[in-house]
Amino acid sequence: MTEILCNAFRTVIATTPGNLLATVYLTANKIAPPHEGLELGIGEASLVKALAEAYGRKEEHVKKQNSELGDLGLVAKASRSTQRLMFQPKPLTIDKVFSAFLAIAKQLLESHSFDKYPFTIPNSKDVSFIVFKRPIMVMAFDLLWCKESGANSHDKKKNHIKGLLVAATECEPLYITRLLQSKMRIGLAEKTVLVALGQAAAYSETCPNPPLQTQSPLEEVGVPIGPMLAKPTKAVSEIIDKFQGMEFTCEYKYDGERAQIHYMEDGSVEIYSRNAEWNTGKYPDVVSSISREKFIPAICKPTNSSSAVLFKKDTAKSFVLDCEIVAYDHEKQKILPFQVLSTRARKGVILSGIKVTVCTFAFDILYINGQPLLQEQLKVRRQHLYSSFEEVPGVFQFATATITNDVEEIQKFLEAAVNSSCEGLIIKTLDKDATYEPSKRSNNWLKLKKDYMESIGDSLDLVPIAAFHGRGKRTGVYGSFLLACYDEQNEEYQTICNIGTGFSESQLEERSASLRNKVIPTPKPYYRYADTVNPDVWFEPAEVWEVKAADLSISPVHRAASGIVYPNKGISLRFPRLVHVRDDKSPEQATTSDQVADMYRAQKINHANNHEEEDDD
Repeated sequence: MTEILCNAFRTVIATTPGNLLATVYLTANKIAPPHEGLELGIGEASLVKALAEAYGRKEEHVKKQNSELGDLGLVAKASRSTQRLMFQPKPLTIDKVFSAFLAIAKQLLESHSFDKYPFTIPNSKDVSFIVFKRPIMVMAFDLLWCKESGANSHDKKKNHIKGLLVAATECEPLYITRLLQSKMRIGLAEKTVLVALGQAAAYSETCPNPPLQTQSPLEEVGVPIGPMLAKPTKAVSEIIDKFQGMEFTCEYKYDGERAQIHYMEDGSVEIYSRNAEWNTGKYPDVVSSISREKFIPAICKPTNSSSAVLFKKDTAKSFVLDCEIVAYDHEKQKILPFQVLSTRARKGVILSGIKVTVCTFAFDILYINGQPLLQEQLKVRRQHLYSSFEEVPGVFQFATATITNDVEEIQKFLEAAVNSSCEGLIIKTLDKDATYEPSKRSNNWLKLKKDYMESIGDSLDLVPIAAFHGRGKRTGVYGSFLLACYDEQNEEYQTICNIGTGFSESQLEERSASLRNKVIPTPKPYYRYADTVNPDVWFEPAEVWEVKAADLSISPVHRAASGIVYPNKGISLRFPRLVHVRDDKSPEQATTSDQVADMYRAQKINHANNHEEEDDD
């Protein structure tokens, strides 16, 4: 696959280099970087309508065929193959398709701009205005002044889709439809695209066009990078063994939302999630505590005087911080659980309407005053962090940390972290192999949670794809759910367990109500499950649940990591329990089958029944 893709990129570079950027984005099933907030994700109902009109079919017939085939792309291909053409349409080009996708995304942004971005029309009673640098955000702002009616915008979007479908031939309707749904289903992982692009650039006599030249991370403030992640560990003794002879530090692991805060020299601020999604509109209070006051209108100044205090020193002209934003009770001066933070609106938050207040805990700095720090050791990065900022209690604080290699002291520090409403500890090397590794789950960062010592280690983020009707006291709600991990290579969801215990009545009602509108008549063709699994209903992959379990075992029934660890068998979870719903993750960002296999291998003791021919659910 890499070779095929590399040769395709080389061909584009040699013949039409101006199309390389669009080619790479379409191959990766994207139209822009995540931080631009520009996506397609067209709803199935809109696609059905456009497809029916483009190919002269009735909507009910399209819906029926979609239920039979389980893939709207296949329906589009079949519809085109049976349609008679009076004349041959002009061939589609990369540029034409990509331009149409951008136009569709513009219509979507137009119709949702009031909901997605924290702008309101001037002279309204509560204005929340934030300064942006990127063109897409400026476009979002401009669109507010020429915003068309929803119906007109919808018609324009539909016409763009129809234009593509009418011009598409052979297999093109299949992939155009899937691209519009952001579900290519060709088994092509993004990492493969990047490797192929790198090889193509190396082999080609001329380099790719400037937008695609590989830049060192954080050469430009305002463009996020993937955060460094930690690997789970189950015991303090394991930490001592792994970091033997090295100086390391222990930090509190806060139960909040990972944030990368970018501060530009002009005083503007951008906040990104761990997935590089734009989160500035979710945390205007954090923005206001960093920005120079001239960028915050008087009407938007926080009423809490403490949050008006700037925590950055005058010497910090531009920076990028790695932080955790947590819910915080200012009266009691205590951290609140993640469940409280999750009740905060995800976008368009207005300062005067904030009910869930937060505190920012900084634990790393990646850039300061024009100087990237990724290649510096953690000890050096910490010096920059501590010298460039001052703590403001309840608003901005440094992550609580200690330096020790004493087992008892680490154990006491872990207990102190848990008593402070934290999840546990993050242990990091300080001055050896201690550079910042973006988008990598590194062996040089370990995480230790209190409940890790009683279970498999890390939790899993899984997708509910089916359910069984409840009986007895659970009549009227779903009694248990079928969960799946995600296989990146094959782009499929693989079952890993049934979960039905540990739910309160209110939780069951809430989860059942949330999933009822996701019910589909038949399982998706990219669901992998055993023939013996017969749930009462199937769901669209829509939610992500964080789940803990006692351990992992080889299963003849479930298909997670099938064939990776054990021939013709998958891996299942024993005694799974729901922790909470992950609103910050999409189904494609669920725990992967490779990660499941790694977690299974990491178990120090694999019981004999892990290899027995039985379902351990």
